[in-house]
Amino acid sequence: MIASKCSTNYAAARAENEAISCEENQIQHRLMLTDEMKLICMFEDTFPANGYIDSKEFLLRLNSDQAAIDLQSLVLLRTSLDTLRKILSFFQKAKSAGLYPTLVLMAEPIAQYPEISRRIDTILDKYGEVRDNASEQLAIIRKSLKDKEKSISKNILSILQKAQAEGLVEEGASVSIRDGKTLIPVAAANKKKLSGVVYDESATGKTVFIEPYEVIELNNQVRELQFEEQREIQRILFEFTAFLRPYLPELVESALFMGEIDFIRAKALVAMDIIAGMPVISKDGAVRLHKARHPLLEKALKKENKEMVPLSLELTKEKHILLISGPNAGGKSVCLKTMGLLQYMFQWGMLIPTSEISEMVIFDSVFIDIGDDQSLENDLSTYSSHLMNMREIVASSNEKSLVLIDEFGSGTEPAAGGAIAEAILAELDAKGVYGIITTHYTNLKLFAGNSKGVVNGAMLFDANNIAPLFKLEQGLPGNSFAFELARKIGLPEAIVKKAEELAGEDFVDMEKQLRKIARNRKALDQKLIKVRSADKALEGLTDKYQKELSEIKVLKKQILDQARSEAKEILAGANRQIENTIREIKESQAEKEKTKASRKKLESFRDTILDDHSDASDDKIDRELELLLARKQREQKRKEERARKAGTPVSGNLVKPVPKDNDGPVKVGDKVRIKDGDLIGEVVQISTKSVSVAIGSITTKMAPSKIEKISNAEYKSSLKKSATQFSSTSSYGSESVSKRRLEFSPSIDIRGQRLMDALDIVTHFIDDAQMVGVSQVKILHGKGNGILREEIRKYLKTMPGIKSFADEDITLGGSGITVVYLD
Repeated sequence: MIASKCSTNYAAARAENEAISCEENQIQHRLMLTDEMKLICMFEDTFPANGYIDSKEFLLRLNSDQAAIDLQSLVLLRTSLDTLRKILSFFQKAKSAGLYPTLVLMAEPIAQYPEISRRIDTILDKYGEVRDNASEQLAIIRKSLKDKEKSISKNILSILQKAQAEGLVEEGASVSIRDGKTLIPVAAANKKKLSGVVYDESATGKTVFIEPYEVIELNNQVRELQFEEQREIQRILFEFTAFLRPYLPELVESALFMGEIDFIRAKALVAMDIIAGMPVISKDGAVRLHKARHPLLEKALKKENKEMVPLSLELTKEKHILLISGPNAGGKSVCLKTMGLLQYMFQWGMLIPTSEISEMVIFDSVFIDIGDDQSLENDLSTYSSHLMNMREIVASSNEKSLVLIDEFGSGTEPAAGGAIAEAILAELDAKGVYGIITTHYTNLKLFAGNSKGVVNGAMLFDANNIAPLFKLEQGLPGNSFAFELARKIGLPEAIVKKAEELAGEDFVDMEKQLRKIARNRKALDQKLIKVRSADKALEGLTDKYQKELSEIKVLKKQILDQARSEAKEILAGANRQIENTIREIKESQAEKEKTKASRKKLESFRDTILDDHSDASDDKIDRELELLLARKQREQKRKEERARKAGTPVSGNLVKPVPKDNDGPVKVGDKVRIKDGDLIGEVVQISTKSVSVAIGSITTKMAPSKIEKISNAEYKSSLKKSATQFSSTSSYGSESVSKRRLEFSPSIDIRGQRLMDALDIVTHFIDDAQMVGVSQVKILHGKGNGILREEIRKYLKTMPGIKSFADEDITLGGSGITVVYLD
């Protein structure tokens, strides 16, 4: 397919001879070149789509001093240089725009040749013919040629008219040109009546073509001038070749560059035809194919107007062998061949027909056992050939190998074949080999269900319509549906029933139980994934809130230190004011008016202190601490709730319960209520017999028995009931919460995310939504095959604080968006 898209023989040969690579950098480089070229072919109209010329061969011949370029090659060279100029000009502009960096880097060493193009243009016109003024001598020769041809034309017309008048030539006849000679057609009977040389005759012999003696000499002169013209053109080409010869090494390099561009462009055009994209090179040793398609099968199905069912599968270091089972003609071999072909394309440097979030592993070797390799010459049966392949695979494969085996264990007696296959599978599992294996053997399905490295896969089957769905479900063993297929193709019912009796109920039940066990295990694995995801999210939230709590504590200490410093200054000022007041009273000898005025001034000073230095900052910090501690408690309750639902023990790395505020003895800073009343306040000082309580702006002393300790929550609740305190409490909220509220977006896009990452993002998103107090949010997960949507909604059901969720309106996205309503 790629070779057919190539314009040059060089590019077609590259397509034939290119080998796969096992080097990550080389594979990545090939993929980047092709992916960038695909974008150019899709979106750039100024990049040349033709004009790719094989100029290397005729350029190399010009290294000889005796060689000269011919006219045809000169025309091709001009076309090639013009295409090269357009390509390099395009990449220069792309470099300025920061586009297509890999191709730009590839083009940087290549030079343009404007002087060569200019010299060619002085020789050739736009039609590829040599110009009259290519040299002075050529101009003179061609002028002489035109004059001679005019003279011949004039003389021959005169002779023709005279012959017609004499009846030697028919009235409607005209001059004929043959081999460059101007001839008069004459009837054979009159050929001796017209003086001249018979040059040719018609096929019937009734007409002869005579060259009159009067124009023979002129025709000879024309021939001589034509020979002279060719010699002058050849001299011009020799001269140009001598000029060109020093540039030949660079021109050959440019020709190779254009061939590479042609090859890369052919790969890009094929990638566009098969709708291919660039996969990710896996960093964790996992193969993750998303919506992969076999390009040749898809092409064949399109001709039949049939849809291709895409393949999705995953192989990891832990689960590195996929054992596919299911009905015949259900798509098992297609899955295997799709993986093999796409792996080869990937390591060859082609884009592959999958989603671009697919991840591929680079293998050092690929082992294939597909089809019937029996050989009469070598006396090998089908099963013997399979065993020889197995011997090679077991001996040479390792953790960097991909093994593809179709119909594993078949070809011999089932019990023995199944046992040998199971032993080989165990060996491959132990070696850490990656593989996709198809089978019908039940013992292999059981082995996969109990193995650490092998996972079952089932080709789904519509049991109601007795038709394969060609869809792979990983984690479940497949059923052969042999009896159902036998009924569908019309095998007599009596025979089918007899076969079921011979197989026994145990066989039928075993198939059903295998699928039931695998389905339950898969459901349990999904629950474990959710629990782990929730634990991870909660741990992150705990660390974040703990950090915020620590920062607030530091801030509180700084504010208190500053307040103490200010208090010392205030106390010093108060002492000075008191001393001044006492001195004024003494000096005025206790005059009533003076004493009154001094007391009033002192009270005014005290009110100023109380108004300007309230404990609002300290209360704000306490409220922030309360909020964070309460938040931790809620997170712990959520984790315990999810753990109970999943049936797993709660992790030890949880937030400890916050002790109740009203436990323990009264201490400075505690919130208290006056017994037999509704007044509340804060303890500011404790002595052996009394407690000083600040109630609003008034501080009073009372016996410890007259007060009772209350929690911060009760204290806040009582404050909210007071109209005088409402405005201060309405501004409640930490700076971080306000910032989150301003920056919070009520929707997120998790399309293309892996399930674990998507669950983590949703956890943080819902948490922030509840913190800022919104009532509705939207999660954009896309439609696709619905797996991400289903998992997200299952997870939402386990999260507290969620009232309900539903699809978005059909005009706004429908099932591709989940609208979540919060309590």
